[in-house]
Amino acid sequence: MTTAIGLIIIGDEILSGKRADKHLPKVIELLGERGMSLSWARFVGDDRQSITGNLRDAFAQPGIVFSCGGIGATPDDHTRQCAAAALGVELTLHPEAKLLIESRMRDVAAEQGQVFDPQRPDNVHRYNMGVFPRGATIIQNPYNKIPGFSCTGSGGGQVHFVPGFPVMAWPMIAWVLDHACVHLHRRGSWLERSVIVMGAMEAALTPLMEQVEHDFPVKVFSLPSVDHPEYGRHIELGVKGSADAVGEAFTSLLAGLHQSGALLGPEMVRC
Repeated sequence: MTTAIGLIIIGDEILSGKRADKHLPKVIELLGERGMSLSWARFVGDDRQSITGNLRDAFAQPGIVFSCGGIGATPDDHTRQCAAAALGVELTLHPEAKLLIESRMRDVAAEQGQVFDPQRPDNVHRYNMGVFPRGATIIQNPYNKIPGFSCTGSGGGQVHFVPGFPVMAWPMIAWVLDHACVHLHRRGSWLERSVIVMGAMEAALTPLMEQVEHDFPVKVFSLPSVDHPEYGRHIELGVKGSADAVGEAFTSLLAGLHQSGALLGPEMVRC
């Protein structure tokens, strides 16, 4: 059974249009490089009730979820608190996170030619970035050492929390994929094959799609287009799944199309 992989993107700035989201296409790319695919994505504003509800859903069912944004320590950052509320646990300063944050503060002080003072008010506040739900594990941040964190819910859902900044978030997501999710990699074992069906209507193709899904352990998809510059109105019709199953399923799909007299264009393969 394929493990569901979700993405939660948090921040009013995305929903208001002040910032354009870049995480969704990048996460799809990172997953695709490892033969994986995204199952769902949600955009959530900086509202504690909404964030908590979405995280509670993520923790309640088996799967992998990446949450981008809101793990800082300013008043508009709520993700750490919401994660703890969704899990029903308290927040606590993670000992490894404390050391990493302190190491970062020492680096900054040295760069500025200053003596590191852990009791300076702004430095004391920075430790809050390492206050995570009890039981959390660390996600390494190669950009500035300030870590993200991972938590697992009672329903088996694993949520990995990273900052909203792409320069930090993307290598951290890649790190999780290559350390905690290696067993989910499907390079070379997952395949997608499709064909352009000229001038087709989805309603006419639906019985064939249903038959192929009934006969083979694959997913059938259709992507209609009405104004393509080369093909005009058409449907990209295809199947995706394990490489072994896709071959037979696609052959059956083509046979059905030929039998119905469909006008076919080029075929495509995606691994």
